[in-house]
Amino acid sequence: MTREELAAWLQLVQADGIGPDSARRLLAAFGLPEQIVAQSRPALEQVVSSRQAEALRNPAPETLALIDTTWAWLQQDDGLQRRLLTLGSPDYPSSLLQMADPPVLLYGLGQVDRLAASQGMAMVGSRNPTPQGAINARQFARAFADLGWTVVSGLALGVDAAAHEGALSGFDATLHAGPSTIAVVGTGLDRVYPRQHRELAHRIAQTGVLLSECPLGAPPLAHHFPQRNRIIAGLSHGVLVVEAAPQSGSLITARLASEQGKEVFAIPGSIHSPQSRGCHALIRQGAKLVESAEDVLEELRPGLVRRDAPALPQRTHDDPLLEALGYDPVSLDALLARTGMETATLQARLLELELDGEVGRLPGGLFQRMASA
Repeated sequence: MTREELAAWLQLVQADGIGPDSARRLLAAFGLPEQIVAQSRPALEQVVSSRQAEALRNPAPETLALIDTTWAWLQQDDGLQRRLLTLGSPDYPSSLLQMADPPVLLYGLGQVDRLAASQGMAMVGSRNPTPQGAINARQFARAFADLGWTVVSGLALGVDAAAHEGALSGFDATLHAGPSTIAVVGTGLDRVYPRQHRELAHRIAQTGVLLSECPLGAPPLAHHFPQRNRIIAGLSHGVLVVEAAPQSGSLITARLASEQGKEVFAIPGSIHSPQSRGCHALIRQGAKLVESAEDVLEELRPGLVRRDAPALPQRTHDDPLLEALGYDPVSLDALLARTGMETATLQARLLELELDGEVGRLPGGLFQRMASA
């Protein structure tokens, strides 16, 4: 992309009052952005309002500054691919073209040339998962990666991060045509949100891709994230919800996926866990209940399978305390009643099991057995 082409694209998408719908109408009417911005005002007013036409012909100072910033960003030489993916360009993800409102322009960072070959599986869920929920996210993502799929998520805290981590741990460049994982973010690609994921974002860029519809410098505004969620759904063959509260962004992603004709999957959980209620609601609405990666495979095209699906590891226990814990969150008082142990002895054993990864500690003084630790 030349600087002139870049300037025209940014002049189009950043013009005041020009949203994605208006931009697509202009592209359909006049062709490439360089042709759009060269039109006379009367010609533009055949498609958009006079105020929008004026904004196209006279870009704001902020847009001119963004052109300079973006051009400099694209020229950085750090071993990573930096690219603007535009509607109609050969490297634009073809799955997004099936959406009702595909992004006019995407910023890409990482192994962008692998995008076209990706077979995406979206994974979303709670920002505050239970310990078991985080384990499930990592293990399912690892299983998908072992099959050669690309895990798509949003780089958020909790399930998103665990999914990206699992995908990275299972990535094998000899088996994957596509990227290891795709992180679709709600900020400009020159910043990382949340900040504690800076190192994770760097790792993703080495074998995966960071994508954003937001211009460089864009902060994490609330309305960016529902927009991001539609892209997560659009890049994927299906969406797996690991844990979710009844009112959450994960359910927005699931709804958008369903509206796009994609499969929706949900992992069930304890009836006592708030993080499971969103998944249970999805299952009642028709989402497929899944307990393993194989359950997902049953619904997706056979051509997606690269090799036999690995089973999620399960461990058996003969520890009476673990049997007393069961699989639902439980309080210390309940465990004292179930086991008959002394308080100090029980606390010591719980700490030992927690350090071994057998038990997770939850808010409110509850404990949870790790079913697949």
